[in-house]
Amino acid sequence: MNKQKKIVSMFDQIAKTYDISNRVLSFGIDKSWRKDACDKTYKILNQKEIATIIDVACGTGDMCEFWDQRAKKLKIKLKEIIGADPSRGMLEVAKEKNLNASYVVASAKDLPFKDNKADIISISYGLRNVIDRDEGLREFKRVLKPNGLLVILEFTKLKDENVISKLRDFYMKKVLPIVGGVLSRNFSAYKYLPNSIDNFLTKEKLIQELQEIGFDIELTKGYSMDISTLIIARKPI
Repeated sequence: MNKQKKIVSMFDQIAKTYDISNRVLSFGIDKSWRKDACDKTYKILNQKEIATIIDVACGTGDMCEFWDQRAKKLKIKLKEIIGADPSRGMLEVAKEKNLNASYVVASAKDLPFKDNKADIISISYGLRNVIDRDEGLREFKRVLKPNGLLVILEFTKLKDENVISKLRDFYMKKVLPIVGGVLSRNFSAYKYLPNSIDNFLTKEKLIQELQEIGFDIELTKGYSMDISTLIIARKPI
């Protein structure tokens, strides 16, 4: 089994306890990060009618739900939300929530959509699990409409070691594996997740990759002392 398939299998195994583990481990603050990302994206896009949002690595549908809720709150007419994820286990949990979204089993680098389909593509805390990241980012660009927005929420690697980075590393490497392992009964999964941050990019390097592919950076923001990073990039016309 290759590395990407192993990651998908891991998420299949923890799907049933994924939501509760996330809420406990983030103290629920990830909800505010997602809400703010949606609001800022809608403001930058500046459209009162949006045809399609695709949430890649949608997991159990958290971001799909926020896209829908915030559109209604901001009186934006949103026609279609599609969640894409390679984990069937995660999508089964998402479907049980009866959200205003449809779902498709698909990986980031092989999306089953025509060129220029989506107004917005989002990926929340899933990009570091995409082994062929360059292919995935290029696929996002293909599926986005000209002038469309790519929205990335991620735990990026901190550029410089400081007190905050040491605290984050302690929580991620010592606390998260134990608490997540107990809640999910899968200790190996919650050992992998913090290690995946260590092996990921800094915000600066991710921005560079996006620019090299041809995206224009519209906004970057750090949340909770840069524990989480938001990047909004635009596909040029």
